[in-house]
Amino acid sequence: MHIPDGLLSIPVIVITYAITIAGIAYAVRKLRNLPEEKIPLLGLFAAGIFAAQMVNFPIIGGVSGHLLGATLVAITLGPYAAVIVMTAVLLIQTLLFGDGGITAIGANILNMGLIGAFIGYGIYTKLKGISETFAMSFAAWLSVVLGATLASLEIGLSHSIPFFKVLTLMIAYHSIIGIGEAILTVMIVHAVRAKLPSIEGVPA
Repeated sequence: MHIPDGLLSIPVIVITYAITIAGIAYAVRKLRNLPEEKIPLLGLFAAGIFAAQMVNFPIIGGVSGHLLGATLVAITLGPYAAVIVMTAVLLIQTLLFGDGGITAIGANILNMGLIGAFIGYGIYTKLKGISETFAMSFAAWLSVVLGATLASLEIGLSHSIPFFKVLTLMIAYHSIIGIGEAILTVMIVHAVRAKLPSIEGVPA
């Protein structure tokens, strides 16, 4: 889902950068009330998500996927913390490892960070009264599919690849990748809460 340089038009680049910068600024402002003892958790989760994203799992036809983790972090630390964690991870991946283009950083953080942090978390909070495990898994799965859909829209609007072609492929593959995201999210959230019960007290 990492969009490289050369696929996005200037208007799409400008719009995605503007949305992402606004989202990050909002998250930073909201995090001013984060308890001081919780701040090290941001670095811990950033390192964990970065390491987890380096591990790919096979899908079909030689395609592989990896954990995104935005909804996972939002469920454990809150959506604003998730924005900061995912921004740090995606910036490091782009600037040091070439995963995604510099011109597409705004789009990539939006698709893989803000969508999961805000929409994924919102869906989780709406559904957790029914079943927390279902809420976690569905929110994580949907965050991947929505991120892929938005990436397809950005590429399509840029006229670099036919919209319906990229949309069909992205949705098909990421619907399957999202299943892995859902399973890993549930497993990791439960494991973290078992080791750090106080983590559920982090304000959203």
